[in-house]
Amino acid sequence: MDMTWFDQMEAQIPKGSVRTRFAPSPTGYMHVGNLRTALYTWLIARKAGGTFILRIEDTDQERFVEGATEIIYSTLRKCGLDWDEGPDLGGPVGPYIQTERRGLYGKYADLLLEKGGGYRCFCKPGEGEVSVTLPNGSVIKKHKCGCPSLTPQEIQAKLDAGEPSVIRQKIPETGTTTFSDTVFGDITVPNAELSDNVLMKTDGLPTYNFANVIDDHLMGITHVVRGSEYLSSAPKYNLLYEAFGWEVPTYIHCSPVMRDAHNKMSKRHGDPSYEDLLALGYLSEAVVNYVALLGWSPGVEQEIFSLKELSEIFDAKGISKSPAIFDMEKLNYFNSSYLKTLSPEDFFTVAEPYLKQGIKNPHIDLRLVAPLLQTRLNTLTEIPPMLDFFDTLPAYSNVLYLHKKMKTNEENSLEALQMVVPVFEAMEEWTFQSVHDALIHLAEEKGLKNGRIMWPVRVAVSGKPTTPGGAVELCQILGKEETLRRIAVGIQQLTPNPQGIIGATI
Repeated sequence: MDMTWFDQMEAQIPKGSVRTRFAPSPTGYMHVGNLRTALYTWLIARKAGGTFILRIEDTDQERFVEGATEIIYSTLRKCGLDWDEGPDLGGPVGPYIQTERRGLYGKYADLLLEKGGGYRCFCKPGEGEVSVTLPNGSVIKKHKCGCPSLTPQEIQAKLDAGEPSVIRQKIPETGTTTFSDTVFGDITVPNAELSDNVLMKTDGLPTYNFANVIDDHLMGITHVVRGSEYLSSAPKYNLLYEAFGWEVPTYIHCSPVMRDAHNKMSKRHGDPSYEDLLALGYLSEAVVNYVALLGWSPGVEQEIFSLKELSEIFDAKGISKSPAIFDMEKLNYFNSSYLKTLSPEDFFTVAEPYLKQGIKNPHIDLRLVAPLLQTRLNTLTEIPPMLDFFDTLPAYSNVLYLHKKMKTNEENSLEALQMVVPVFEAMEEWTFQSVHDALIHLAEEKGLKNGRIMWPVRVAVSGKPTTPGGAVELCQILGKEETLRRIAVGIQQLTPNPQGIIGATI
């Protein structure tokens, strides 16, 4: 085999700095575990001043989902996880989409055959599968066939006859393989427990187990972050690196993100993806902050971190071996904290679509409504149901006028509203301050506590037991004409009929 081509490939590999990669498969939405892997991978690169690479692993064409690659791009951008090399940016070791690297894998498969790390297998699917009893008594399924013993002449004869074949990894039958992991430490596995997995399929495409090793090496990847479900495959990867004579990257395996103590998060079971969380009214920054702490400890009591702060303090040694539980209540805390710290202008920007869902009246100034909500929210989707009364005064019970703390009842609420009408009617300026001063002055003039005036007005203009903002804010937003109209409705509803019965509920 002419080694010049391989030497040229080796010469192109960037060396001397940290290089990490996020290598998702375009099979659907970005779930929380995937996002965490991307985040940790990005943080490792950024803290070290290294390179973060985006690679699309699309060799499993049966699971390919149209549009999934665009979701990957969009998610990373929204999360602030910029990449230095990738399908759209290019780079020194491209292409960065596996199916576009198809020609590489066959050559490296041939090299592996030459080095004795693999063999060509002509077994049909299911053939060669045997049960093997391990020294500890457990029984596993392994591939074991006579193909490794075929002579070069026999192999060529089968190929010439058109027999389909795959290339399998040749695992030693004895001894052990040890690999080191940043989270789980050194792990030693008896080779007898490992099976000769397929590396190259009959269609000429590699399996994940082969392609990711080849790509990681050729792209100069120094740190590999992935889920702990790949721990069992790590020995096979090490044997491939060993067969080629390549340096093994630093492994960082992360335990799964769980819905509860017994079940992993799953889109099939209704658990939210990143896009779902955005649709549920969570800020991307809050999601990223929370996801960072799912199974990782910063070593300090602080919980709220910007992405920049995370990139400065992240240490993979803080990742826990234990699974992390995804807690929506905890995410609510993070989201609420982020909403509260936004500037008024930034809050209005993110809240505006939800304000428009809740208020259709074009005469309502949404910029006056937004400040009433900012400190009251867990998620942005809570906004519309809180605002429906701005469009239409709902039917409400006179029971709302009864407030023990404010010392209000139906009778004195009626009196309060009747006193307010001429005051409001005489007002020429209608601002927060003018409405506030008018109501406070009225209470002082009548020798009443402020609440005796404020509470009846609040109920009358909203028809709600709780509202974002008090009487003054609501009157200011609704405007003079609508405020007086609603107070008139309240007066009518509280006025006893000729039989002495309080007016019926509207």
